[in-house]
Amino acid sequence: MSTAAPPARDLYLVVGYDGSAAAGRALDAAVSLLQSRAGRIEVVYVAHIPYAGVVSAAALAEMELNFDEVEQALRTEVGERLRGRSESWGFVWRQGLIADQLIAVAQTFRDADAGERVAIVVGSSSHAMHRVVGSVAVSLARHSPVPLVIVP
Repeated sequence: MSTAAPPARDLYLVVGYDGSAAAGRALDAAVSLLQSRAGRIEVVYVAHIPYAGVVSAAALAEMELNFDEVEQALRTEVGERLRGRSESWGFVWRQGLIADQLIAVAQTFRDADAGERVAIVVGSSSHAMHRVVGSVAVSLARHSPVPLVIVP
């Protein structure tokens, strides 16, 4: 009988990030979770267009240009926050429903190598309206097929 520990597996953390204080806490928590572990942080910014069907093509094109600018600013911000704290990270931006896109990225990592561990990390919302209509964290808690860490 072997008493050797099983080989460590990489940990992939998908972090929802929009530049808010809650997102910053989630990113800091992901760094802490990876401390002394092999793994990667995949930072995901999701540009959400709530009612794309009622927006003109010109307005939609303008929004996409703005999303590109926001993406560049957030990518730079994340790079500065992670400098010296995490060497293995990536940044992607997507459009759609935030919870759905975070789940899709997590599933991509999970499906790419079934032996790896994948979790989603998000900050909890402090907006009063989210107590009424729900938040990304609540939606993820109901639907995520991978472990979820909600950072207060």
